[in-house]
Amino acid sequence: MSDEKVRVRIAPSPSGNLHIGTARTALFNYLFAKKMHGKYVLRIEDTDLDRSSEEYKQNIFDSLKALGLNWDEGPDVGGQYGPYKQSERFDIYPKFAQMLIDKGYAYECFCSNEDLDKEHEEAKAKKIPYKYSRKCLNLTKEQKDELKAKGIKPSIRFKVDYKELVFNDLVKGELKFDTSLIGDFAIMKSNGTPTYNFAVVVDDMLMKISHVIRGEDHISNTPKQILIYEALGATVPKFGHLGMILAPDRSKLSKRHGATAVSDFIKQGYLTEALLNFVALLGWAPSDGVEIKNVDEIAADFRINEISSSNSIFEYEKLNWMNGQYIKKMDISKLTDLALPFLNKYDTSKYSRDMLERIIEVTREPITLLKDLENDTQYFFEEPKLDEVKELLSTDLSKKVLEKFKNDVKDYDFNNEEEIHNKLADFRTYFKEQFGFKPKETMWAIRAALTGRTRGADMVAIIVILGKDEVIKRLNNV
Repeated sequence: MSDEKVRVRIAPSPSGNLHIGTARTALFNYLFAKKMHGKYVLRIEDTDLDRSSEEYKQNIFDSLKALGLNWDEGPDVGGQYGPYKQSERFDIYPKFAQMLIDKGYAYECFCSNEDLDKEHEEAKAKKIPYKYSRKCLNLTKEQKDELKAKGIKPSIRFKVDYKELVFNDLVKGELKFDTSLIGDFAIMKSNGTPTYNFAVVVDDMLMKISHVIRGEDHISNTPKQILIYEALGATVPKFGHLGMILAPDRSKLSKRHGATAVSDFIKQGYLTEALLNFVALLGWAPSDGVEIKNVDEIAADFRINEISSSNSIFEYEKLNWMNGQYIKKMDISKLTDLALPFLNKYDTSKYSRDMLERIIEVTREPITLLKDLENDTQYFFEEPKLDEVKELLSTDLSKKVLEKFKNDVKDYDFNNEEEIHNKLADFRTYFKEQFGFKPKETMWAIRAALTGRTRGADMVAIIVILGKDEVIKRLNNV
């Protein structure tokens, strides 16, 4: 298949926020399209009107855009194969259902839910897999008209020919199905709406989708869909089914393990670049072994046939590590823009933009999530709480250090970081020579007085950012 004809799609259902598993499917489709110079399509599958909502649709749009997975065609950008919401395509499906009836591939079914439940119970009692009995397959026109006259609206079922169906999955390899186990399945409900398996085939066919890359939970749908493609005389796309994403305990990934929606990860302070990088490594590995890559580098290296067919473990610890690496390397201005919403409990207006960037710069080293900044920057915005360092501040060592420092700091040039650095070095040397105090013990006392902590940002930066008046005020308070 030539590069120009590659067309892939991501087709989420707006019945919840965009899940990280769906985001990975979207990413792999995006990477494949980018690698093959093809088109990446977004289609919203909202045929289930009861469960779909505008709020979830917007979350899908916002989350995909936040990840940078912008689509070539979709509900908001248009395209020549629209509309791109299934709910706006309801007039299309009945035509193709009727086509299948006319060609002998489908038939009307008047069975009620009660009838079907009874068949299910009978199969269960016999301990055999349920398969529709085909009781409506050979109804005469007169029988159908009589049932319709009673107000019974039929569903439409696809008539399954029994055969071994074989296809080559891009990820799983050769897969075989015995279609005699499927049974005749519904393609249109009695209320006139299409079932998932029918709508997705019609849409993919009309949108000229060449490759369907999706989760392995759809494998059971694939033989049904291939049968519909063949009955419609359409080209069957190439399928690739991705292994599932599991929690560290190998159960289904759920909220009890942590965030699962893309928007929840972002709210916690994960950088979208890090999240995207991490998700790309769930089932795929770069050829050079270098894990931290941007999306363009990943796309250039992406090989769909090398995606693992196994399930992937979502390791939150690794994601946290990777997020920390991105935080350390990110441009400080961009990082500050992303960080400020996490500091909205503080009055950030007390500092200039340059000083805010300096605060983020000197506190970002140990953090793994942007939300950690709320705690790690607290002493720049509020009076430090001294309860935890009360004992440390009450020692003779601390008292000597702070008394001298309070006198010395009045003469510091707060516009000259190098000078302050040198003066602190001299200060430590003085206490080591005069009293035998270790340099870190000397600094602990000053840090505790100014921040209420025994560890944190560089002391020179803390002194400069707080400014002379605030430093002296805090020393006096101690």
